[in-house]
Amino acid sequence: MNDFLSLNKQLCFAVYETAGEFNKLYTSVLQPFGLTYPQYLVLLSLWEKDEVTMKELGARLHLGTGTLTPMISRMQENGWVRKERSKDDERKVFIYLQEKARREQSAITKRVAEEIQFCNISVTEYEQMMGTLNGLHRKLKNRTKNAAE
Repeated sequence: MNDFLSLNKQLCFAVYETAGEFNKLYTSVLQPFGLTYPQYLVLLSLWEKDEVTMKELGARLHLGTGTLTPMISRMQENGWVRKERSKDDERKVFIYLQEKARREQSAITKRVAEEIQFCNISVTEYEQMMGTLNGLHRKLKNRTKNAAE
């Protein structure tokens, strides 16, 4: 049991270390574009579905308005997105991709893909890891439901 409690046997530590390496990878790839990793996630989401409300975007990215609002403002200042209040309901703010985001999409995604390939992760391995991590995420998220039963 003591071996299980060692630092190198902790799943949380392995995830933490791996997340740190991902942060380094994405920081180096995105820095030339003037983007942060969370801003990249905003772009990924908008490339999938443009013209969404701030609330929808926050729900998709699991980010609160306190985090998302200043990030979107910086992205607007840098020409990536545009925000606009709804004419029908002033409480709604819509987020739109700007031409810069559309123009740079190919270059950004190409650089990210190249960097991932440098990690020697095969497509099969990538898909397996995604399945494992998504399963782990579900289990962690459902832990309170399971404890209540």
